[in-house]
Parts: sequence; structure tokens; C-alpha cells
Amino acid sequence: MATLELNAENFQQTINDNANLIIDFWAPWCAPCRGFAPTFEAASEKRSNIVFAKVNTEEQQEIAAAFNIRSIPTLMMFRDQIIIYSEAGALPAAAFEQLIEQAMALDMDSVRAEIAAQGGTS
Repeated sequence: MATLELNAENFQQTINDNANLIIDFWAPWCAPCRGFAPTFEAASEKRSNIVFAKVNTEEQQEIAAAFNIRSIPTLMMFRDQIIIYSEAGALPAAAFEQLIEQAMALDMDSVRAEIAAQGGTS
């Protein structure tokens, strides 16, 4: 599956409609972003159960600002519309695969219970 380009029109709908979503916040001028792109694309080809998407922070500054993106590339993972991972930096392919495995192994009922215990919403 190819990566999806996110913008103001499709961003929220993409989060709402997909149980598993990984977003790469990037910019065309960013060398580490360009270096990570093939790794991100390769992972998207292997996993049909996850939507892989990209946000060009130059073109979608409001989205980047809403998520407080200060460094790129930044990876953000959503499961069941909950952000379970957000960190700046390009990852080697093996580390990215390991991160995906860990994210998919999370017990989301436990995550929701933890959020509720901290006073958040589930």
C-alpha cells in the first residue's frame, strides 16, 4: 500500500477511519526526512493492516503546529485514535520494524484504562 498524503481536508477523517495509523511529518528540504522515506515506504508495502501517511510540514503548517512538531522527521503512531508514539528522528529499518511490532502488540484496553486513570478521555 502506498503512503497517503495528509492535508487539512483529509487529516481528521483519516485518523477517525483507521484503527492503525503511522504518520511521518517531513519536509522536502530535510535530508534525514528524504533518507527515511524509503524505509517508511518499504514498511508500508509490508503491512496492509496499517495506514502509512505523510504530512509535508511546509505545506501543512497548521497540522504541524497543532501537533507541536518542532523537529522533522517526526513519527507519530495512532491506534484507535489514540497517539501511542510520537518522537522526532529518522529510524533505521530494523528499529522502525521493531517499533511497529511493539505498537501493534499494545493492549489498547490497558492503554485506555491508563488514560482514564490519569484523568484523560478514552
